[in-house]
Amino acid sequence: MTQQLAAWGLVLNAFVWGVSWYPLRLLQQQGLHPLWATVFVYVLALVAVQLWRPGTWRIVGQYPLLGLLMLASGMTNVGFNWAVTVGDVVRVVLLFYLMPAWTVLLAWLLLGDKPTGRALARLALSLAGVVIVLKTPDSPWPLPASLADGLALAGGFSFALTNVLLLKLKDTPDEARAFAMFGGGTALALLAALIGLPLGLVALPPPPALGWLTLALLTSTAFLAANLGLQYGAARLSASATSLILLVEVVFASVSSVLLEAADLQPRTLLGGALILLAALWATRPDRRDPGRAPA
Repeated sequence: MTQQLAAWGLVLNAFVWGVSWYPLRLLQQQGLHPLWATVFVYVLALVAVQLWRPGTWRIVGQYPLLGLLMLASGMTNVGFNWAVTVGDVVRVVLLFYLMPAWTVLLAWLLLGDKPTGRALARLALSLAGVVIVLKTPDSPWPLPASLADGLALAGGFSFALTNVLLLKLKDTPDEARAFAMFGGGTALALLAALIGLPLGLVALPPPPALGWLTLALLTSTAFLAANLGLQYGAARLSASATSLILLVEVVFASVSSVLLEAADLQPRTLLGGALILLAALWATRPDRRDPGRAPA
């Protein structure tokens, strides 16, 4: 039963993230840059956690790895939330979901979970898919072609690190992990926004208005539920199982973006995405060396 609840918590997270591009774009249309939107959303979530468990910030200081969780979670939100507002949604989500490949390497480094030959083959398949997605007709090398590409790749790596750290920190109090994640989302987004202001990449927030404040409040509530679902699920399932379940986000994002005409499904995107998803689905098959163990 616990594992079923953990899995559904991850599905909730995937749904919220998969459709989050829409409210973020609506907020941007009302003058609120996605970085400021992220700050607003996570400040509210941070306050909610503090009201739920007063003094939680003191617990965070007792676990040094929670500082790394703050950094990883913050970069995840900065990368993804910014990317889906300035790039093709499906392309961004596919690049973001190189995450299972990063998980193989990070689980090896942080959990001592040495990958098998099959795991390395899946990693190579995922990377081949990313190369195809990134390779455009006018680029000699398959490098990130835009700000959205770079943000999606950085966000995906950070998300993989977040999931591995949640598993490593599974014995820490739930409220401490939540505080670290929301605090990281707030701090990193605020720092990025302040750096972007003088560079002309980010505009100041618009004056308070009922429309965008209400939408931001609803978005904050959704992200609060999603992140609690993530930390509950990722702390109770293997890193690879978490990565695979979260892949349903690709479905949510693809369907919603195509229906709302926010994505351009080019053949190379479909082919590269198919390889990325195939590599992830391959990981559902248990390793022969230990049939009862989830593969890395």
